[in-house]
Parts: sequence; C-alpha cells; structure tokens
Amino acid sequence: MTTQVVTRFAPSPTGFLHIGGARTALFNWLYARGRGGKFLLRIEDTDRARSTPEATQAILDGMAWLGLDHDGEVISQYERGDRHREVALQMLASGTAYKCFSTQEEIQAFRDTARSEGRSTLFQSPWRDADPATHPDAPYVIRLKAPRDGSTVIHDEVQGDVTIRNDQLDDMVLLRSDGSPVYMLAVAVDDHDMGVTHVIRGDDHLNNAARQMLVYQAMGWPLPIYAHIPLIHGPDGKKLSKRHGALGVDEYQKMGYPAAGMRNYLARLGWSHGDDEFFTDAQAREWFSLDGIGKSPARFDFKKLENLCGQHIAATDDAALLHELQGFLASTGHAPLSDEKNTLMQKGMYCLKERAKTFPELLEKAEFILTDRPIEPDEKAAKNLDDVSRGILGELTPQLQNARWTRDDLEACAMTFAETHEMKFGKLAGPLRAALAGRSATPSVFDMMLVLGQEETIARLTDAACESG
Repeated sequence: MTTQVVTRFAPSPTGFLHIGGARTALFNWLYARGRGGKFLLRIEDTDRARSTPEATQAILDGMAWLGLDHDGEVISQYERGDRHREVALQMLASGTAYKCFSTQEEIQAFRDTARSEGRSTLFQSPWRDADPATHPDAPYVIRLKAPRDGSTVIHDEVQGDVTIRNDQLDDMVLLRSDGSPVYMLAVAVDDHDMGVTHVIRGDDHLNNAARQMLVYQAMGWPLPIYAHIPLIHGPDGKKLSKRHGALGVDEYQKMGYPAAGMRNYLARLGWSHGDDEFFTDAQAREWFSLDGIGKSPARFDFKKLENLCGQHIAATDDAALLHELQGFLASTGHAPLSDEKNTLMQKGMYCLKERAKTFPELLEKAEFILTDRPIEPDEKAAKNLDDVSRGILGELTPQLQNARWTRDDLEACAMTFAETHEMKFGKLAGPLRAALAGRSATPSVFDMMLVLGQEETIARLTDAACESG
C-alpha cells in the first residue's frame, strides 16, 4: 500500500505573503493535489515579537486569491509548544539529549580560545557526558547529542545527495533555559506529527534539514522526502528584493494580474514541462513533479508574466473573469460594478479580453461601457469631433436608426455611408469612437454598437452631433 502524499506550507507571519513563499506554497499544492494527497498549512508563529494576526490574515488572503486551498485547520506552531517540550524531554530521558549548564560567558570564552588556536568555534559542551550527580542547581538548556564523527547525508530530490560532515554540526539547543522550544525542534516535531511525507521548501533551508534530521533520528521517526528549491532572483541575477518591484502577492492582485496567470507563471518559475509555457491548472496538477525543478535560481520576468496573464484572460470563461474583475476592484478600493454594468461587461467580454494582459487594461478597453452620458471625450478624442465630424455623425445617425442591429448590417450601413461621401471608413471611425467612448483607442466601433445596443448608441451619437464645435 502506498503512503498518501502529505505536503505543507509553513510561513512565518511577519508580513505579507512573499512571492517566493507563494511559489513554495504552489509547488506543495500542485504536488499533493496531483497525487490525491493532502496539502496542509502551518503558521510558524513562535517568534511572538514579530508574529501578528494581521500578517497571518495577509498570508491566508494571498493563498485564497491564488486559489491554493489547504486541508484541515490552520496549525499554529506556537500553540504546540507543550508537544515540542515533551519531545525534548523524551530525548533527554533516552540519552539522545542532555542538560547543559554552560553560561553565555563560558560559551564565548570557549569560542575565543578556539579562534585564537585556529580550531573550530563550534561549541563543545563539557556537560555532554557529565554524570547527572554533578549537575548544579542552576539554569540549563537541553541540547541534542549530535554525532561527532562521520557525516550526515541529505537525500534531496532537487539538489541530489548533500553531505555535511558531522564535525560541522553542533549540539544544538532544543529547549532554552526558560523552557521554550527552539524553531529547529518545533519544525521537526510538527512535520512528523502532521504526517508530512514531502518537505518542499526553499534551498535556504538546506542546512536546517541536516539538523532537523538529527531530531528524527534521535526519536526513531522515518524521514520525510526533501526537495529544496532554488530561490527566485530578479532580472539582474541578484536575490529578489524590493528594488526589483513588488514582493507581496497582494501587490500583484492590486496590479490586476489574474490568479490563473499568476499560478501558471509561478509554476514555470524554476520548474518546466518540456517547452510548455501556457497551461491550465489541471495540466499543472497532472504534470508537476520534483524532477522537473531546476537547480539554478529562477529569474523573475515581468514580460513573461504579462504575456501568460494575457493568454489566461483570453482563455477564461466570461462569468469567471467578471467575478475575478469584481475581486480586483474590491482589492483596490473601488466600488463594485452595478448590475447594469455587469450585464454589459458580460455581453462585451468577447471584445474586451483579447490582448488585455491585466484587469486595468481590460477596464481601459471597457471605458465605453463604464462611462455614462453625457460622454466627455478626452483631449485626443475631442480632436476627432470638429464641426465637420459632428455633421457627418448627424447624417449617419438616422440611417443607423433604420438598420437591423447585426454586425453585418451595421458594417454595410457604415461602408455605404463612407462610399457615398467618398471617404475612407477610417475618417468615420475616429468621430464614432469619440462619440461612443470618449477615447481614440477602443474596441471596434461595431463591437461597441452591438454591446451598447441601438438605443444607447443612437443617444450617444445624437449627443455628439448636437454639441456645438
């Protein structure tokens, strides 16, 4: 019987959901969902000074926007402190950990001497093998008894076998003198208790794996499978930072990138499936595997992100796209679309979503729907509404009133009008755009007419024709 795959995402709630964290969450989600497994969420909130409920909420909001649903309750690492202490005491009882009474001053003196003698400054506690009868009545920490010789090998699905000499691993503290557990212990215990089978995380945690493995081995627990993924770099090859642009997932939502495009782009950031660039969620779940993850850092590329987002906007079902557009408006503090505008947007989505890479671009194209009479043309469009153009619109409008409201009939009516007046259609298109949208860059004038309907189209053209130049 094969074991069910269990992955986890374990962010620290000290701020927004970082784009690198979002990709880690996505990789864990894809791996579990593609294998009928579980994807768990643990908030590593042991640093009480820096952990905030607002940051936890920001992480949950970011994951909800990305569509990364998790199984079961959100687990708080802090609330599991008693269990972490229990494991440290079990290790103490079994002899795989010990009480260390060395003071900070003694540890520093050891390191200073070692440095001056050219030896390793890793602290070697004199209490490691001390007889408990010699223990003083003084504060102590509990340390893990790390092996002193040989090596620890991390079998990593991405990095390959990584060997760390044991003389480079110290007897790490498990419980501080105030009885509080350290992060390394908490992570190992939580991963074991949650039944995590695959630890997929950034390669900045690679050294942590060696130390966390020692806890597993001391407790006789089976090790999880490790996969340490390279970090994300900016276009310049340096670690992604604020100077490269947005770091928080919430900022990408506010910039108007669709979640499906973001998922697609983040999946491709460090993982590949042949030459496939654009793919659906179903394909990503089916294709995603650890052997497709590269060893080199991935470079964030806004052009690629925008290109993929444009393809996803074009491919998304109209109603779903409209629903996400409303979410974008809410995230940026804008009022939701009225029922009337919503209906028109759905009607017009076919001509809005082609070539729009973000929701602001889509809304820009939808200006003819979102604006209300009287239409105020912008400076560029106003140049197309001189007295001659208004006269032309005045002549065309009655003919449109008698046209059947189909694309073919509207095009035939406009073309016939242009030929009769010995003008190119382009000469007619400028004034029509200005009258219908107040803009010079819009969808096709015939698309706008069809979406707005006959009554509203005629009303806008009449308004424009009647205004004095």
